[in-house]
Amino acid sequence: MNIPKIIRRYCPKCRTHTEQKISIYKAGKRRGSARGERRHAERKHGYGGQKFPKLAKPAKVTKKVTPLLTCSVCKKKFNKCGIRIKKFELVAA
Repeated sequence: MNIPKIIRRYCPKCRTHTEQKISIYKAGKRRGSARGERRHAERKHGYGGQKFPKLAKPAKVTKKVTPLLTCSVCKKKFNKCGIRIKKFELVAA
C-alpha cells in the first residue's frame, strides 16, 4: 500500500489543519533492567522448562504497522491506530 509522506490533516494541538509528515513507528530498545524483563527472565530460569510454550508457527501472516504523524508547525507527534498490512510504502506525493 502506497501512502504519501506528507498529508494535510487536523492537528488537535494547533486546532487547525496542517501538513503532517508520516513515518513508521518503531519500538525502542528493550531494557534488560526493567522490572517486567527481570521477572520474565527469573520465571524462565532454572528447572521447570519454558515459562510459556514456544510457538511452532506464528498465528498471523502480517504485522501491524503504526503510522506516526508529526505536525510541521508545532512538531507534536500523533500515533494513528495500527493497520495490519503486508507492505507499507511511503511515497512522495
